[in-house]
Parts: sequence; C-alpha cells; structure tokens
Amino acid sequence: MGAAKKRSRIVIKGDRIVKTPADPDAEQDTASPRVPKEFHLLADGELPLKADGAIVLDGYSGKPLYEKNADLPLFPASTTKVMTALLVIEEGNLDQDVEITAEDAKVGESSLGVKAGERYSRRQMLYGLMLKSANDVAHALGRDNAGTVEAFAEKMTRRARELGAKNTSFRNPHGLHDPDHYTTARDLATIARAAMEQPFFRTVVSTQKFPWVRDNPKAEVYELTNHNRLLTRFEGCTGVKTGFTNPAQGTLVSAAIREHREVISTVMHDGRLEKWEDSMLLLTYGLDHPPAQEAN
Repeated sequence: MGAAKKRSRIVIKGDRIVKTPADPDAEQDTASPRVPKEFHLLADGELPLKADGAIVLDGYSGKPLYEKNADLPLFPASTTKVMTALLVIEEGNLDQDVEITAEDAKVGESSLGVKAGERYSRRQMLYGLMLKSANDVAHALGRDNAGTVEAFAEKMTRRARELGAKNTSFRNPHGLHDPDHYTTARDLATIARAAMEQPFFRTVVSTQKFPWVRDNPKAEVYELTNHNRLLTRFEGCTGVKTGFTNPAQGTLVSAAIREHREVISTVMHDGRLEKWEDSMLLLTYGLDHPPAQEAN
C-alpha cells in the first residue's frame, strides 16, 4: 500500500420548454475524464495522484487500500451532502413533505430555485440534493430535520464522530465555504461507506437522470442530470458525489463494484480534470488489490 503522502440549460418536456437554473457546481464538471487502460506506480511505489488528500477503502471491511495525506483537513464542498442525505434517510418518513421557507430560497450558487411556500417530499428533495447538488434544497432538508441549520450542523458533526470520522467539523448542510467546515479524505470515505449501506441512498446516487416536478400551477418539469461522470465512464461505478468551491477545488467521492467487491475512494483539493482521473486510478487500484486477508 502506498504511504500517506452560471450557465442555463434548455430541457424540452413534451410541449413545454424549461430553462434550468444556473449551476456553478456543474460548470466545474465539464471536462471529460479519460478511462485508464492501465496505470503505473511511480518509482517510490506511489500512485501518480494530483489530489492533496486521497484514499480508497474496501467497501465491506472499511480497510484502507491506498492513501495519500488521508488525515489532512481539507474543505469538502458539496461532498458535504453525503452526510446531509445520510441523516435525512436515517430519520425516515421520506414521503413527508417539506415546506420551503424564504430562508431556504435565499441560498444561492448551485440551486433549484425553490420558492417559499412550495412543498416537496423528502424523497424528491434527496434527488435534487444529490443529482443537482442544490444548496437551497440542502438548507431546507437540514432545517426540516433539526429545526435550524445550526442544529443540523451539530448533528452532522456528532454523527460523523459516531462513525469514526473524528477529524471532521460541519457548519452547514451544503458545503458552501466556511473556514470551520472541513473533513479529511479518510473521514469523508468513512461517511460515504455508511451512507452506501442505505439502499435508498444507493438508488439516488446511482441515478443518472431524474424528473424534478416544480410545485407550482404549471407543474414545470426539470430534468436533473447527475454530475458524477464516472457513472457512465467507469465500469461498475455506483456513485457517489462531486463537489467544487474555489477554496476546496475539486472534490469527489466515488464507488465501484466488480466481482462481489466494492471500493470507495475520495479525492480532495484536486483539479477539474484530475479529480476524475485520480478517482479512476484509486478505484482501479482498490479493485485490483483486495485486503491482505482476502488475497489468494
């Protein structure tokens, strides 16, 4: 094992043409990753990763298979929403409606432009959260879950500790920058592993497209497209979540399953293109290198 070293888009739906809201997070994911045919370790036995922090875990045992600066605190950006989704799913009652408040609607950057008074089920909102990476939806889900966003952030950090993610501090449910909102590659992979134990979470993060029906008289339909390009570019990919802010740079949690083995990787503070390529290297390495006790 290596040493730890706003652009709008038009969607046509039947006889309706709907312009989707601007999406800065998606703007950072326009580069097309190249699927690695093979890879070579560097002379010192390391993978040629550009990410400042990275890890790949065995999905079933949780054992690290390769890591680089895995305990370095870094900003998670929208990969924060993995924990948001986990807490909402663990709470249950996913068909219960959430009414949008004016405070929810004010949250900007990547959003679905929800309006005060609109109502959506938690189930539908989870698709908006994880595919569109909607910050307004994240705010609404956090507030609905814990009463206030501040209380939800405390709940997020507490749940992280319970999972063994001890170098994590959450300040909001969406990942917009806060200097005290951070995690590590190891912690983020640990949180994602717990989330992937939830069947509905798996369903959401492996979904490539989802029709978001607006709660208004026109019932406008937006086609949400998953930002995770590895779903179509890497064989066996099962999720999970992309992220980008200027301080965080590229972040990506990804998972893949082949021949009854699943691995989960995380890259943090990576380049726009490199986050895809680094993740594919980690997934490939992890799938090719099972934990020692499982080796033949």
